[in-house]
Amino acid sequence: MTLLRFLGTTSDDGDCPTLYEVEGTTDILVQGNRVTDPDQLAQLRDVKDSETFVLVPRDLLVRFAPRTTDPEMVPFSEIAPLFHQFKHTAFRLETRRGYASDRNGPKWGRWKSGADISAEPDNAWRENVRAQTAEGKRFERVRLVDQPLTEGQRFLLASGHGNVAAGEDIRNLPRPQAARLGLPDHDFWVFDSRLVARFVFDEDDTTLGVILSEDPAEVALACQARDAAWHHATSTVAFAKAVASTG
Repeated sequence: MTLLRFLGTTSDDGDCPTLYEVEGTTDILVQGNRVTDPDQLAQLRDVKDSETFVLVPRDLLVRFAPRTTDPEMVPFSEIAPLFHQFKHTAFRLETRRGYASDRNGPKWGRWKSGADISAEPDNAWRENVRAQTAEGKRFERVRLVDQPLTEGQRFLLASGHGNVAAGEDIRNLPRPQAARLGLPDHDFWVFDSRLVARFVFDEDDTTLGVILSEDPAEVALACQARDAAWHHATSTVAFAKAVASTG
């Protein structure tokens, strides 16, 4: 199946125009109002029977059209140093309903057996979070959640309390609200509002790698998504209480 990746839109309330990237290619798909003016159509050159034409505002292309083609995917391990080297902020948007890395980890089995995994001893991730936040840096994360929560989301909610205690600010946002806000439907990290690491997954939620980009359009989209998600999301503590009260 050919996948489209949302790049951005300047429209309100779901109206076009919108730009998408055709995953795995260098093609950009443009959504807009079809051109029907006969005078404009008569001036077009070399028109094929298969072609159609849409109007988009210049601002859409200026803000969201990629300036560069995507670099190749690299293993996630290659960005590990960034979690120590970033200067100010590291933000993650999580959009999937579950992750193979969670299901395949030892903590998953303990959680499934009923163990409280919210206060387990620090691991390497939490130790680094403590070290970086002690220097005034910020680790932030927004997770899209469904109603009811999927099994993977319930696991992350239970496990997330330990990350919060270490200094990571994790918030939760209902998926329908994320759609209304026009948030991207892919996971990414953005470091210091200048570098995006976009995840690539297979159909089983396994991380295949990440694509790094400093393209101004992609960085701007990630920062706008971060700001919108952060404004509307609920803290882990408040969200957990709300889930418990309706359970």
